[in-house]
Amino acid sequence: MDGKTLARIGAIVFVAFAIVAAVIDMNRPDALQADFTMPGPAIIARDPLDAELARCSGLGEAGPRDPSCLKAWAENRRRFLGQPGAAIAPTAPGDTPASVPAPAMSGAR
Repeated sequence: MDGKTLARIGAIVFVAFAIVAAVIDMNRPDALQADFTMPGPAIIARDPLDAELARCSGLGEAGPRDPSCLKAWAENRRRFLGQPGAAIAPTAPGDTPASVPAPAMSGAR
């Protein structure tokens, strides 16, 4: 046998082995099922801002229009950047946009 034929046979054996390994892995039952749900009570007990941020992330596209979400994100940015200031408590869902001050927008990035 020449080298070219031996290389082809080796490649075919490698691909067959990879396919068999993939099929075995797909048919194996998972011991640990991934649970991607967010624990609600643990977040609320830890920090009300975390609970509000979790609620806002669940709103999807409506989040940027929700005044309480804007307020919570501003407080989260303030905490992350380490800027001094008073803590802002999340507002109730019934607050109107007129009662919540709009965050200052900066043109520089």
